[in-house]
Order: sequence, then structure tokens, then C-alpha cells
Amino acid sequence: MQKYSNVNKYRKIRTAIFLKPVVHLYICFRTMEHFIVSARKYRPAVFKDVVGQQAITNTLENAIENNHLAQALLFTGPRGVGKTTCARILAKKINQDGTEREGEDFAFNIFELDAASNNSVDDIRNLIDQVRIPPQVGKYKVYIIDEVHMLSSAAFNAFLKTLEEPPKHAIFILATTEKHKIIPTILSRCQIFDFRRIGVRDIKEHLAEVAKAENIDAEDDALHIIAQKADGALRDALSIFDRVVSFAGKNLTREAVTENLNVLDYTWYFQITYLLLENNIPQVLVTYNDILSKGFDGHHFIMGLASHFRDLLVCKNQQTIDLLEVGEQVKAMYFEQSQKTDTQFLINGIDIANTCDLKYKKSQNQRLLVELCLMQLASLTFQGEKKNSNNGQRFVIPPSYFKSEKFTSEKITSAGTIAPQSPKKNEIETEFESEKREVSEPSEAIGNENTQPKTDNGQAEKVIERPQILAERNAKKVSALSLKSIQKKQEIKQELVANQPDAENLPVNHFSEEEMQAAWTEYTANVEGDGKYNLLSHLTMGVPKLDGAIIHLEFPNQTIKTEVERAKYELLGFLREKLQNYDIDLDITVNETAEKRYAYTTREKFEKMKELNPMIEKLRKEFDLDV
Repeated sequence: MQKYSNVNKYRKIRTAIFLKPVVHLYICFRTMEHFIVSARKYRPAVFKDVVGQQAITNTLENAIENNHLAQALLFTGPRGVGKTTCARILAKKINQDGTEREGEDFAFNIFELDAASNNSVDDIRNLIDQVRIPPQVGKYKVYIIDEVHMLSSAAFNAFLKTLEEPPKHAIFILATTEKHKIIPTILSRCQIFDFRRIGVRDIKEHLAEVAKAENIDAEDDALHIIAQKADGALRDALSIFDRVVSFAGKNLTREAVTENLNVLDYTWYFQITYLLLENNIPQVLVTYNDILSKGFDGHHFIMGLASHFRDLLVCKNQQTIDLLEVGEQVKAMYFEQSQKTDTQFLINGIDIANTCDLKYKKSQNQRLLVELCLMQLASLTFQGEKKNSNNGQRFVIPPSYFKSEKFTSEKITSAGTIAPQSPKKNEIETEFESEKREVSEPSEAIGNENTQPKTDNGQAEKVIERPQILAERNAKKVSALSLKSIQKKQEIKQELVANQPDAENLPVNHFSEEEMQAAWTEYTANVEGDGKYNLLSHLTMGVPKLDGAIIHLEFPNQTIKTEVERAKYELLGFLREKLQNYDIDLDITVNETAEKRYAYTTREKFEKMKELNPMIEKLRKEFDLDV
């Protein structure tokens, strides 16, 4: 008896163990509500709820009201824009006469056919047989044929006669995403409605209404990202919305959306652009490596960067800033950065980025291609000497520039931060060159140089000394490896900061061309006194021409242009101080025609001499001389 008792006890325990999880699972299924996706839950029931297709819905409403509805309608457009929804609303609305009771519909008068699975002649023949039977309730029988382009050619031809002359109680609504696959004989028998892609703003507003209905706190930027990701399809936007809500819960933030959708946040593009304007190639490459480490594709990044440059170009004008499909906060960020970027930089940047985009798929080293593109972009605003800049090759800043103490101490910024606005062009180049240069002797007294010039009434006129030039004049030679050198450089930097002039109050006095020529002659005299005869020959080669505050110089070749550009900032400092106008700038060009007039070979020299004296040719023939 004890044995049987133990067996029964064991059976009870075993039954309890196995039945407990089954009962628990059953209770969970009983308590869990059936989830309906937002695309179905918020499908429009009337025309006024259809998003982004007001022109088509108004046309259909007027056609129903005026009894002007065609026997065959073709709805075409991208996916998820409301074709099937409008077809169902139209099918219900044409049978309503105002006497129907609440909750009554005419679903039995609506026939939906999926042409993807019913594309044969037999299926069309069965449809034609059904069309002949009039409706029992209502005026019309509506046949909605979805994905109609999937019908075979034979099925299309079998459908022609019925589509052109159906019974008066039959209306056909054809829906397709690929209108070009439908034969022309079908198209000519239908009234065509082209559904457009839904705008980002319309999708965002609809998502905001859905979020409010679901008691979800969603950021405006987060909804914008979802709307952009949907690419004009409202159904896709609602599907993405459901997915992101499942990930983030009731609080929908921009960070959560970008993380879930694997979208490269626009803040990366703002950061990259600031680094490009700073000519900070090392940090640009580090930031790009961070982007790759997060799993983003280089092709996607470079296309996004080109789009970012386009958006900055659009923001240059207040009238076109509304073309940006972003939130108001992001628009303000775009406008702020657009004011700090040059138009030519953006145009060249778009060109370089698009070139990289075209070469990306064929490249064997795609990362190197993008990195080279970023280095070229970072070199666009560089104001130093640019070699090979006019022979079709893109310029890249040499690595030696980034070894300077000035760059490493001030320009390198940490990843994830936005670099400050770049200093002025003349400050970058002058300070860089001053630190590279070693002054062999102590500077002379500059008491006479600091003497303030006097005006006509005898009063001293205030002259703003350029701190870069002052620092170079007062520089002393120190050993490059000594502690004294480091201390001296720090003192120079402090002096530059202390003597930094107010950029807003720099003088911009008017001057004539005669005054400019006089200042130019004085500067060339100083150059001759310093023994710089090579530079003197270049500066006296032509006559500078004045256009407003721009001084135009023309040289016969690129070599001379490069030599003058090296002394550009010292020359500008003298002219600006002398003429009391700090808007003065130089425009240096190369006259290729003049370059061709220079004779280098023996033949060219002979032809040049013959132009001056034609008798030389007679002399050569007389004595039978070789050239």
C-alpha cells in the first residue's frame, strides 16, 4: 500500500509541474490585447483624412458630387501614398445617398482583386462574368484591381472590351506602382490619377497626431528623421514609427531614433564641416574613423556630406531656407554655419564629394578614397603656398604644416566637439611663418616706426600696429631645442593676444591710385634696402592696378606668382598701415599669353630677334647659318 501511495503522490507532483507553465501561458494570452499596426489602425476612412493628396481627393469628391465619374480609373504612384485607401473610400462613397443607417456599408458591392495572384485569362473571364450581374443594394459594383501591372498580355487584351464599355452599374479602379508596364490600350481607356510622394512636413505632422493619440512624447527632430527615412511613403513612416516606439517606449528622442534606424546624426556633419574650415586634417581623419567604428558606410557618409554642403548653400539666402526639410532648431544651426562658410568652398566641396561618390563603387581601397577626399576638402581654404594647383590636381596641405607648434597647441580639438571659428587668413600664415623663421640678430629699435603720423592740423593720428608684424620685428634668435626657445614662443603668443586689434574698428580710409603707387614705390625701396633683389625684380616687373580695395598684379608665370605670394602678407601689412585701409587685398594672376612671349630655346630667341630686325634672316641666308 505504501508503494501505491508513493506512486500517486509522484503523479500529482508531476502533473502540477507540467500544468503550471501551460496555465500561466494561457493566462498571458488571455490578458494580452491584439496589437494592430498604426498603418491599419489609422487608415483614413474619409477623403479629408488622406495625407498629402489633396488635389486628387478634391477631384474625386467633385466627380462624385457632380455625377461625373469615369467608368475606369487608374491610380498610379509610389508605394504607401494612399492609392488603395482612396480606392476603398471612393467605392464606399459612390453608393452613399444620405439615407443609409449608421454602421451600414456596402462591402458586398466592393470586390478587390489581387492581380499578382490572379493574372491569367481565366481570372479575367470570371471577373467579366461577375460584372454582368447588377448589385442588389446600391447603384454601383466597384472592382478594385491592385497591382494591375502584373496581369499578363493576354489578360490585358481580354479585359479591353469590358473596361471600355462596362455595364452602367460597374466601375473599375486599377492601382499600380509601375504604370510603364501597362499596355497603352489600357491606359487610353482609363482616367489616370498620379499620386505623388508625400512631403516630409506632411508625414511629420501626421506622425505627431498619431503620437498624440497614443500618448507618446515625441521630439520634433525625431519625427523629422522618421519622415525622411520613409522617403515619401506614409505606410513606411508608420511602420518605422511602430518599430521605434517598441525600442524607445513612450519617450521618443532624436538619439533613440538615430540609434534604432542606424542613421548618421547630422551633428557629425556639422562637426566635420567646422574641422574642414579649420584645415584640421588630423582631426578630420580621426572623426571619420569614429564614424566608421559605429558601423556606418563610407559611401553613405560622403553622400550625406555632399547633401550637407547643399543645405548650407541653400541657407545662404533667407528666401531659400524653407527648402530644408528639417526642424526649426536644425534650420537655425544650418543658418549659423552657412554664414561662416564661403560660397566657393561649398561649390568646390560639392564637386569633390560628388566625384568621390562616383568613384566609390569602382575603387579598390574605398576608405583611402574617402580620406583623400576629406584631405582635399580640408585644404580648400588653406592660404599657404599651393603647389600644382593649376594643373588639374587637387591640393593637399603638406604634413610638415601640422608639425608646427602653433597648430598642435591651438587647432587640435577633441572628437565630439565642434571646433571654433577659424582665425583670419593673414594671422594664420604670418604667425606660422614667424615661428618657422629664425631671426639671427636682435631687432633694432623701433621707436621711429611707432611714431604716430600727423594729420594736416598737426594732431597725431592713431595708427594700429599689426601684432603679427610687431612680433616678427621684436623676435630674437634662440635655440630651437632650448627651454628659452619655448619660453620665448610663449611670450610672443601672449604679446599677440595682448596687442590684438579690434577687428571691428580697423580703419578703412579712402585712398587714390596715386597714393597706392607711392606706397608701392616706398615698399620696393625698402625691399631693395634689405637686399631682396629677386623679390624687387618681381614687384617692379609690372604696374599694379587698383580696383576698389583690390590691387591686381599680373605675372608671366607661376614661379614668380609663388615668390610674390610668399611676401604677400608682409606687403599687405605695409600697405594697410601706410594707407590706413585694412580692406586692402591682393589679386595675383598669371598671364599665360605673356608667358608664351618669353624665348627660351635657340629657335625662339632667333624668331624674337627676327621680329625686331628682319634683316637677320637675310644675314642667316647669306652666310648659310644654322639656328
